[in-house]
Amino acid sequence: MKKTTRMKTRDVAFTYRMGAGFPGDVNRTHPVDILAELIDAAAPPTKFGQAVLLGAANAGVRPFTTGDASQAGYGVTVRPYPFQQAAASNYGAAAIGAATPPVTGVIDVMRRGYIMVNLPSGGTPVKGDGVYVRVAAAATTHTPGDFEAGADGGNNVLMTNAIFNGSPDANGNVEIAFNI
Repeated sequence: MKKTTRMKTRDVAFTYRMGAGFPGDVNRTHPVDILAELIDAAAPPTKFGQAVLLGAANAGVRPFTTGDASQAGYGVTVRPYPFQQAAASNYGAAAIGAATPPVTGVIDVMRRGYIMVNLPSGGTPVKGDGVYVRVAAAATTHTPGDFEAGADGGNNVLMTNAIFNGSPDANGNVEIAFNI
């Protein structure tokens, strides 16, 4: 007597767009140039996936701030993987989005390539649009150093060596091409 077995298939369908990635993730490994850089302790980067410039005092990297004019950024802070915060309740694993870079020492900075960044204030850029960086706080959703999709008077500046490479996902994460 022959036994018949039934095979089951569990297909998955995404009815919405899947998340694009996490801020600070380098999502294309070629071409990419990532350098270890000193952090400007007087004005350290506050998150991964943030545009940075070279500080005048110690040649460390710092985020864009009030008074910075339209210019080519030095790079974008890279999120290391795996990243673990020193004081987390879940055995050192950092929650997604809660990870913050160190305030002193060394940080990885992407000088050329494709990286995921966040648009906290919204906006709907299309491929090829210019990338703006906030230099002045204007509201709770606008903090200096954040990426933006459009001009906002003197509150943000055009980063001349970056373009958007598509539209953001539901969380505001979008890919930019930097120094390509």
